[in-house]
Amino acid sequence: MIQKHTWNKETWVDIDRGTPEELDAIVNEYDIDPFVAKEIGSPTPKSRIEFHKDYIYLILHFPVFKHTHTKKLKQEIDFVIGKNFLLTIRYDTIDALHKLSKELEVEEILSKNNDASGHHVFGILFRELYSSINEELAYIESWSESITDDIFNGQEKEMVFEISEAIRTLLEFRKTTDSHKEILEFLKDGGGHILGQKFTEEIDAILLEYHRLRDIIHANIDILRELRETNNSLLSTTQNETIKTLTVLAFITLPLTFISGLFAMDVITPFHDNLYGFYIILGFMIFVALCMYTIARIKKWL
Repeated sequence: MIQKHTWNKETWVDIDRGTPEELDAIVNEYDIDPFVAKEIGSPTPKSRIEFHKDYIYLILHFPVFKHTHTKKLKQEIDFVIGKNFLLTIRYDTIDALHKLSKELEVEEILSKNNDASGHHVFGILFRELYSSINEELAYIESWSESITDDIFNGQEKEMVFEISEAIRTLLEFRKTTDSHKEILEFLKDGGGHILGQKFTEEIDAILLEYHRLRDIIHANIDILRELRETNNSLLSTTQNETIKTLTVLAFITLPLTFISGLFAMDVITPFHDNLYGFYIILGFMIFVALCMYTIARIKKWL
């Protein structure tokens, strides 16, 4: 599917899982290099940037979690940035691009901003993508707060997996966005020669957004790691208390086991022919148990 939006003589063409015929038409219309045409036909695992005579070819991956339509934690967008056009090629539904497309249609943002110049569509598109990542991070922060509440409500064991899953998600976010820094810096350094000074200024603004996003990701990873240490400490304390209680119970019952075993021997024992022998032995065992319990309390084992 292809959608087109035009703003101040700049055209944004958004290609969502384009068919070979649709891609061929775009390649011919914008005179795209055959190698680039081949690349945009299928997803690419690595980010990359290429500078051509009249345009820049850019592959970037963006992390997703809550708003993904698949089980993947990242989505790819291929950009072809020309002097008066922007092509975005994607292989999955991306909410940020869909939202921006609807805004441009309904509110006619492009036609209302005819006084602007430069690659404004690329700038607002990238900010929309980073804003979407911020929403994902806000959801993870809420998840982290829920984990914190559960930890201090006595669910330390259940939260071991939850914390690990949250950290894994954030590490994937960091891994995916780490490649953006190098790509954007290359885009800033080389893009100005092809697309002009205004484009360089747009990349400067995007880099600021990137650094702010990276700081949030790193801060959330640090918080969750500290939370994991806290959870491990609480879990260890709970386990130690359980072991301590079982040890004290063994300390109290061991003499009772010895006494009962002694009087259960198939030999003549004291009180064996006494009418009240059972109650005498039982009383003695209770007395020993109370003595052992008192010792445990004095030693502060309980």
